[in-house]
Amino acid sequence: MIKNIYLASDSKARKRLLEIFGLKFRVVSGKIKERKTAKKMSFAQLVKRNALDKAKESAKRIKSGIIIAADTICVQDNKIFGKPKDLKDAKRMLKRLSRNPQWLYTGIAIIEKGQGQGQVLMDYEKTKVYMDELTDDEIDSYFAKVSPLDKAGSFDIQGRGAFFVRRIEGCFYNVVGLPMRKLYLMLKKLDVNLFIFALSVLCSLFSVFYLTGCSTEYNIATKQEEAYYYTTDSEVRMGKSIAKAVEKEYKLVQDPLIQKRVEDIGKKLVSVCDRKEINYTFRVLDEKDVNAVSLPGGFVYVNKGLIDKISDDNELAGVLAHEIGHIVARHSIKKLQAMQEYTIFRILTALTSSGGQVGSAADAAFSELLLGYSREDELLADQLAARYTKLAGYDPHGVIRFLEKLQEINRRAPIKPHSYFRTHPCVPDRVRVVKQELGEKMKFDDYINIEQKSK
Repeated sequence: MIKNIYLASDSKARKRLLEIFGLKFRVVSGKIKERKTAKKMSFAQLVKRNALDKAKESAKRIKSGIIIAADTICVQDNKIFGKPKDLKDAKRMLKRLSRNPQWLYTGIAIIEKGQGQGQVLMDYEKTKVYMDELTDDEIDSYFAKVSPLDKAGSFDIQGRGAFFVRRIEGCFYNVVGLPMRKLYLMLKKLDVNLFIFALSVLCSLFSVFYLTGCSTEYNIATKQEEAYYYTTDSEVRMGKSIAKAVEKEYKLVQDPLIQKRVEDIGKKLVSVCDRKEINYTFRVLDEKDVNAVSLPGGFVYVNKGLIDKISDDNELAGVLAHEIGHIVARHSIKKLQAMQEYTIFRILTALTSSGGQVGSAADAAFSELLLGYSREDELLADQLAARYTKLAGYDPHGVIRFLEKLQEINRRAPIKPHSYFRTHPCVPDRVRVVKQELGEKMKFDDYINIEQKSK
C-alpha cells in the first residue's frame, strides 16, 4: 500500500539514506526543544521521547500520511554527547570520544496520520563504536573538510570519519543516523514495504552491472585467473565518479609545470605497462601529506607534499609506477567489490544518481582506497614499479631511494591516519621485493623489517 511519507528531519545523512533506499518522501520538520539529559529515563527512552516529540510537531503540518522522526545521541561513560555547540566544543568532544569506545543511540518514532486515530510506533537501536585516539592536528584537519556541528559526537562514519573509526559493533546505519533495518520493520507494520522501493533501485543497478554475469579473465599482473562482476566500462565510470568527488573536495595544484611533469612521466610509464585498454589520468593535489593514491579506471593522484620530497624524476617515476601497478592488477576495483554490502550499494548508486548521493558514495570509496591494500597487493605494486620504471628508461633504483627516504620520514614524524606509511608494508620488505625484481643480491639489512622511530 503506497502512502505519503514525510521525514521530520533536516539531517542530510538521514535524507540521503532514504534516497539511497528508494523511498519517496518530503521533508516536514519543526523546531522542538530536545531533552539533553536522561534524568529518570534510560538512554533508549530519551531518544525515543525526543523522536516522538519531533514526529508530533511535524504531524501538525500535514493532513495525512506517515511521519518518520529520529533522534541520535552519543554516550560514553554514562555521559551524553549530542551535537556540538561550536567548533571548540566539537574538538573537545571528539578528542574525548576517541579515547574510549562509545555507544550511539538512535530513537525512531513513526506517526500515521489520516482518517481515524492512526498509529504511533516507537523503537530504538544502539551501536558500539571504537576509534583511534586523535591528536589536535588530526581533528583540525578533519574539521577543515567536514563540518561537525550537525553530527552527534562531531563525526561522520560514512565520509572521512571512516579514517579513524576502527570498528563498530551493531548497525552501521545507526551511526549514520537512521537504523534502516529497524525502520523497515516498523514501516512493515504500517503496510509500507520498504523492500519494494529498494528492490526497484537494486533491479536497475543490477541490470546495468550484473546481468552480463560473472566473467573470468587472466590477470597478467597477478598471473592468475580472476572472476570479475563488472566490465571495464563500469570500472572507468566508477573511477570518474570518485575522481569527481576528489576534485570537489581537494584543490588541484595550480602550477602547470608541476602538473606537466607528472603527466609526462606518467605517460611514459603507461606506454610500457601491461594494461593499455583504459586512458590514464594523472593529477596533483595541493595537499601537504606524503601520499599518492590510484582509483579504478586509470586515475592517479599525487599529493604535492610527496612531490616536495622527490629528488629527481626517477623517484617520482617510482611512485607513479607503483600506483599504475595497482591499476594494472585491478587492486582498487577488487577492493571496492569486496567491501561491505552497504558501501557497494552506495558506490553503485553513485553511478546512476546525481547530487549528494554521488558525492557521499564516491567519498566513501575514496576513503576506503586511502586506507590502503593488503600487504601482498602493495608488494606486487612495488615489483611492477621496478619493472615499469626500468622499461620506461628511468633508473629503477629511484624506487629504492624514495622508499629509504620515506623510511626516514617515518622515523621522524608520527603516523597520520591517511599517511603513506599507514597504508604500506615495512620499507625493508618493499626494498627487498624491488631488488628481487631487478635480480640484485640481498643484504642482511634487507631481511630486517623493524622500523623504529627516533626519540
